[in-house]
Amino acid sequence: MLFAMAIEGGALVERSRQAPVDEALFPRIGQGDQAAFEALYRQTERAVYTFALSLLKNPHDALDVTQETYLKVRASAHLYQPQGKPLAWLFTIARNLSNSLLRQSGRSVSAEEYFSADGPGCAYLEDPSDRLALTAALDGLEELDRQVVLLHVVSGLKHREIAQDLGLPLGTVLTRYHRALKKLRHILSEGGALHG
Repeated sequence: MLFAMAIEGGALVERSRQAPVDEALFPRIGQGDQAAFEALYRQTERAVYTFALSLLKNPHDALDVTQETYLKVRASAHLYQPQGKPLAWLFTIARNLSNSLLRQSGRSVSAEEYFSADGPGCAYLEDPSDRLALTAALDGLEELDRQVVLLHVVSGLKHREIAQDLGLPLGTVLTRYHRALKKLRHILSEGGALHG
């Protein structure tokens, strides 16, 4: 299941929590330690994929960018400077790769591509009306709001982690999250509620 998200009673329900990333892995990866690389991948892959997906709205492109991100990490882990923001470093790599892919392809994307009624982003929803409601709701959010919601709900990152990783003040993340939830509730109340 790509998305562990449900809307119950007008609220997004969280399904998992992200464990903190161990910065001690980077020097080991820089020295060629395969076990450290695998541990970093297991700790962060879901968050990196979700972040790339929030930018690209295409599961295949997001998967490609996620894989490229880890290739770059493997090649440049020796350059990582511990600052308490390992996920932010990964997000920066993923954002740069995503932007490069979008520039190369010359296309613009909308949430509709990924969150279409029959798209893989809604595959866990059985009811077609639920898929349409979620599509409309997510497409109705600004990009940063969608990123904050997806990183919190899908990847299980805490608001302070999202703030740190995106380089935003915690208050901004909280405001955007709550504003996005309010907007999602409004959109879903107009278009019909999702069945969790």
